[in-house]
Amino acid sequence: MGGAVSAGEDNDELIDNLKEAQYIRSDLVECAFRAIDRADYYLDEFRDSAYKDLAWRHGNIHLSAPCIYSEVMEALDLQPGLSFLNLGSGTGYLSTMVGLILGSFGVNHGVELHADVIEYAYQKLDCFIKTSDSFDKFEFCEPSFVVGNCLEIAPESRQYDRVYCGAGVQREHEDFMKNLLKVGGILVLPLEEKLTKITRTGYNSWETKKIIAVSFAPLVLPKHRENGKPRAVPLRLFQLLYCFMGGRVTQ
Repeated sequence: MGGAVSAGEDNDELIDNLKEAQYIRSDLVECAFRAIDRADYYLDEFRDSAYKDLAWRHGNIHLSAPCIYSEVMEALDLQPGLSFLNLGSGTGYLSTMVGLILGSFGVNHGVELHADVIEYAYQKLDCFIKTSDSFDKFEFCEPSFVVGNCLEIAPESRQYDRVYCGAGVQREHEDFMKNLLKVGGILVLPLEEKLTKITRTGYNSWETKKIIAVSFAPLVLPKHRENGKPRAVPLRLFQLLYCFMGGRVTQ
């Protein structure tokens, strides 16, 4: 989905257009969008398309349309110090914008199915930290990513204040997603072709709001394993797992 907003000549013009169309409505979200150039998350040969309100995919690398990300950011109602889980964290573009709002006392985790996409996301994150003028202007909650299928998250894993799922969710997986939330938390996900905001108002109570119609690729179901046991995604061990890239988590 996308194309609802006029194409911009640069990142600021794209944000101006998103504001004019009422996709960006809050100062916090506007500041996060302006701080990170969307084109930096494209491969160089595709940068000319970065400021169109369209999704982009190349192999396993994917970015949703800007109007979708802005609706997601607004619906999450982000505040400093919250914990965030991004299911299908992809290039890290959304997680990095979220990190600018969460600040140094937040928690910023992502689960991504493809190891090559996580490597790409860390390359983009390193570039943002080392070269962006915006980095020094924010208290930043640096995202950490782990390889895995989000439907295999261990039941004993922590719960989060905010959760986003970037793949289409069917009704049979709705309760699984909702149980990743703390009481008072917000879940945003594409549920049966509608971007949906679910707020956990109590241990067994929820409020649901449909936002806009969307079209997302569906969640990839876990593969059956020879021993019959799923591979649990160890979110609780984020701080203990390291990879070859700067000591950051991947698997």
